[in-house]
Amino acid sequence: MKFKDKVVVITGATSGIGEACAEVFGREGAKLCITGRNPEKLGKTQKQLEEKGFEVLAVLADAGSEADNKKMAEETLQRYGRIDVLINNAGISMRALFQDLDLEVFHKVMDTNFWGTVYATKYCLPAILESKGSIIGVSSINGYRGTPARTAYTASKYAMNGFFEALRTEVMKKGVHVLVVAPGFTSSNIRNSALTADGSSQGESPRDEGKMMTSEQVAEQMLKATLKRKRDIVLTSEGKMAVFLNKWIPGILDGIVYNKMAKEKDSPFK
Repeated sequence: MKFKDKVVVITGATSGIGEACAEVFGREGAKLCITGRNPEKLGKTQKQLEEKGFEVLAVLADAGSEADNKKMAEETLQRYGRIDVLINNAGISMRALFQDLDLEVFHKVMDTNFWGTVYATKYCLPAILESKGSIIGVSSINGYRGTPARTAYTASKYAMNGFFEALRTEVMKKGVHVLVVAPGFTSSNIRNSALTADGSSQGESPRDEGKMMTSEQVAEQMLKATLKRKRDIVLTSEGKMAVFLNKWIPGILDGIVYNKMAKEKDSPFK
């Protein structure tokens, strides 16, 4: 029970890594605030967590809304009186060539992944400064290496990484821990709900989800990294290799990445 009575806020916690984080931190004794934009899914997740004995505040919120993020922080403080950990998990993906992409899709991805992180961090930061707690950003290998047909997603994750690098340096003398987590391909619903060129949902993952790291494994690694107050973690051997190769042989990796993505099911490359 290493997080006994600590307050952990998790955005986008109704599925995937966010839901797994609620389970993992809840088992460690944390009091939870979870958010989601679908009321049915949010209520179902809250009920499942409460049935396991966890204390849960559920806040209906769209990650891309500044007002919703402000409400999330305020309701958490009203309920618990403190915030110890913020997990910026809410995110959406996309899959389409940039030349075909409706710019509204680009805006939506940036609003959720990047601006959602900025808003949540802004309104939770005063309480985290007081508790000398942790701010966690669920980024991606795409925050280190861009992939074709995912321009908006890549841009949002690079922006997240830069934001947290600057913020970490600002608060490093104030006792606040900033962790950036870069999962590799993880089995979750993010590819199923990825946006296509016109903003509609992809509906089906182009990858074999059964061969990926599970959301629960990612959440466990995040818990350990938070306890050790690590700076960043890159997950999966494939993810670590991609980051390494992009640092040393980026030109060669361009071709490798192109060929890999071109082999995906229903690849936009023709």
